[in-house]
Amino acid sequence: MKVEYLIVGAGFTGAVVAERIASQTDSTVLVIDRRSHVAGNAYDTRDQNGLMYHVYGPHIFHTNSLSVWEYLSRFTDWRSYQHRVLGVIDGRQVPIPFNLTSIEILFERAEASILRDILVSTYGYGSKIAINKLRESGDLRVHALAEYIYSKVFLGYSRKQWGVQPETLSPSVLARVPVHISYDDRYFQDKYQGLPSNSYTRLVENILDHRSISVELGVEFSNFNRKNNFETIIYTGEIDEYFGYCYGALPYRSLHFEMQLYQQSQHQTVAQVNYPNDHEFTRITEMSHLTDEWSKCSLVSIEYPRDHVPGKTTPYYPIPSEPNQRLHRKYVELAAREAPKVVFAGRLGEYRYYNMDQAVAAAMVTADRIVRSHPICPSPILP
Repeated sequence: MKVEYLIVGAGFTGAVVAERIASQTDSTVLVIDRRSHVAGNAYDTRDQNGLMYHVYGPHIFHTNSLSVWEYLSRFTDWRSYQHRVLGVIDGRQVPIPFNLTSIEILFERAEASILRDILVSTYGYGSKIAINKLRESGDLRVHALAEYIYSKVFLGYSRKQWGVQPETLSPSVLARVPVHISYDDRYFQDKYQGLPSNSYTRLVENILDHRSISVELGVEFSNFNRKNNFETIIYTGEIDEYFGYCYGALPYRSLHFEMQLYQQSQHQTVAQVNYPNDHEFTRITEMSHLTDEWSKCSLVSIEYPRDHVPGKTTPYYPIPSEPNQRLHRKYVELAAREAPKVVFAGRLGEYRYYNMDQAVAAAMVTADRIVRSHPICPSPILP
C-alpha cells in the first residue's frame, strides 16, 4: 500500500499532525522516529524499581487555549497539578518566579514592607513584570531590587542554561520568567494545568492509535528515499540536519540527567528546586511530585545543561539570538524550495522555543493547512 504522508518524528508535533491528517482525510500516514519510543522529549516510563519518571526532564502541561486542552482531552484524562519551584538564593529557598514572598524571606521585615508597597502601587497587585523592565525603573529602590533579582536569580542560571551571557540572548528569554507582584507561588498561572492521568507516553500512543497511521521506531530518515515514495513529508527533526548542515549547525542546548535514588519517601518539599548560583547543575526535580506515586524511596533528576553536538547529544532548546536567527533564515529559504513537498514543523523543524501547548497548537495549524490542500477534503478541519 502506498503511504501518502511520511511524518518524521513521533513527538507531540508529529503525532498531532498525523492524527489530524488521518482522521480528516483517511489518508495513509507513516510516522517514524530514530528513537525507540514515541512522545519525544515528553517520554516517561518506569525505572528498574518501578518508579515512573520523566526521562528527558520535567514536563508540566499548561495552557490558556481551550481548543488545545479539549483536543488533548480526547486522548487522556488529567490529574490536576500546580507546579511550584523554589530557588536557592543566599542559602535560602524562595519561590521562583520571584514574588512578594521571596522578598519577605530575603529582606528585613521593614525593607520588605517598603518594597512590597512600592511594587504594588507602581505596577499593581497581580501584575507580572519582565526583569529587564524592572531594571529600567527610575525608582532607586526598585532599580536596586531589580539588580539584586537579576544577579541572584537570572544571571547565573542563564549562564548555565544557555552557555552565554544573558545580554546576547533575545529579550524574550528573560521575559519567560517574570517577577510576580503577588503571593501566588505557582510557576504557571494558565487556566488549564495538569499531567496526563496515565503518562505522556500513553497520551501520544492514544493520539497515534488510528487505523490509517502506522509507526516505525528506531528508524533513520536517511534510510528512506526522501521524496519519491510519499506525496508529502512533514519533518519535525532539525532543519539544519535535513539540509546536511550546509550553512553550518544551528546552535542548541542539550541536557545531561543524573538520576539519584533516595531511601526516603520525600526528598524535597516541591517538585523542582533551582540552583541559579551554586553547582554546575541548574535544577533538581523529584519525580513523585509529578507522578503522585509515593513509596519508601524517591527518584530525583539532577539537570546539567551542555552544548549540543549533532549526532552525539539530544537537542533541547534552540538558542534564541539574532546571529542564530540569521542562520536559521538561510535554512528557511532552502525549505521554501522544498514546499509543498516537504513541510518543516515543531521546535526543531522551525527552530522555535515551543512549550508543549504551543507545539500542539502549531501542529494543529500545520495539519489544517495540509488538510485544506488535500484534493478530497477542501472543507475546514474538524475538531
